[in-house]
Amino acid sequence: MCLETHKPILYHLGFRNTVNQSSLSRANEKRDYRIYEELGTYLISVVRPLYAKTSISEITIDNVLYALDSTTISTSIKLATWALGKYSRGAVKMHTLLDLRGSIPANIHITNGRWHDSNELDVLEPEPLAFYMIDKAYVDFDALFRFHLAGAYWVSRPKENMKYEVLGHRKLSASDVGGGIRGDFTIRLTTKTVALYPEPIRAVCIYDEEAKEEIVFIANNFEISALEVACLYRHRWDIEVFFKWVKQNIVVKTLWGYSENAVRTHLWIAVIAYLIIARIKADYKSPYSITEVATLIRISALEKTSLRELITKPRESVSLNQSVKELTLFDNV
Repeated sequence: MCLETHKPILYHLGFRNTVNQSSLSRANEKRDYRIYEELGTYLISVVRPLYAKTSISEITIDNVLYALDSTTISTSIKLATWALGKYSRGAVKMHTLLDLRGSIPANIHITNGRWHDSNELDVLEPEPLAFYMIDKAYVDFDALFRFHLAGAYWVSRPKENMKYEVLGHRKLSASDVGGGIRGDFTIRLTTKTVALYPEPIRAVCIYDEEAKEEIVFIANNFEISALEVACLYRHRWDIEVFFKWVKQNIVVKTLWGYSENAVRTHLWIAVIAYLIIARIKADYKSPYSITEVATLIRISALEKTSLRELITKPRESVSLNQSVKELTLFDNV
């Protein structure tokens, strides 16, 4: 409908006819998704290095930092019979390993809804000295010990049924105490899980002022400060911003085709669009976030304007005057 509104402009851009959704659906059904998967993988290798030195608030270490999580896209089990989910519903999962320096995906794995998150660690190759921030749904001590032996670090939260014994505690620094840290302990798993992970584990307890509760983190790194362990896990939520952007800006919820090939194609195109915008932001050294750059491009897509000028304008020049009084229905004018 939006394209129909701009028919005169589209004609001069070389579009003779607008593309309807059924045409896109047929294209996604027929074209092999691996074309887009390979392009997306190539773009990841190009874009990630551009953000490799990006600093992260509250983090002082220079290691590679990853957040691992998944987002679920509900669909009709009648239309997408391959996408089995919980409770006989249709669902597709996009498991993402996000490089927190720049919020650039490092790995994308698309599965049906029944693929358990903890299985994802089995398909990843651990990177020595890198930190992996994972939700407790991913806690599989057998897989985590494999990461530990490979020289990779991980930070997570314990499951409610985790059994352990305390071996000792570490003295807290003034900055740890000021940041809300309540305890820094060395623990060892008990019961049968000790066979899966026989090495000591670090447990950090912090008081959350907003939630008014204590939160415990577990990790295998004993060198960084307790406060930095908590800060690293807090940045795991950056991946939710990526998922939200993909779902809202690429309209993933409205799938163009429901076969496995069509869904994979759609999701990879969404990732490709994100990576292209990230590349544009890096090339032009834009002061805006990837999300903001995408918004500026979207609202100006059919205007004749310089891309460099569009995304490098000082923030003050595009900000609204917040002091302007808005008239109400009952104002006397």
